[in-house]
Amino acid sequence: MIYGRRSILMQKGAFLKNYSLLPVIGITALGGLFAGFYVMRLALRNPDVSWNKRSNPEPWQEYENKQYKFYSNIDHEKYQHPRPRF
Repeated sequence: MIYGRRSILMQKGAFLKNYSLLPVIGITALGGLFAGFYVMRLALRNPDVSWNKRSNPEPWQEYENKQYKFYSNIDHEKYQHPRPRF
């Protein structure tokens, strides 16, 4: 790393000279956005996470007949499965 000069990514006209940097920057940005979206989805939609224990002390009981996965080939509305109640 050279401390006296600016990086090639920080130069104003770097993309005009190096078109091969655009896919690298674009894919890296999309990967970061996807990772951020997925972490936010896990924090907000996962039944294992309880943000407010006073109003909803057992959030996993709310998802008894709901689907919280992205894809599932089971119809959770009609699926009857015996499970213990805690």
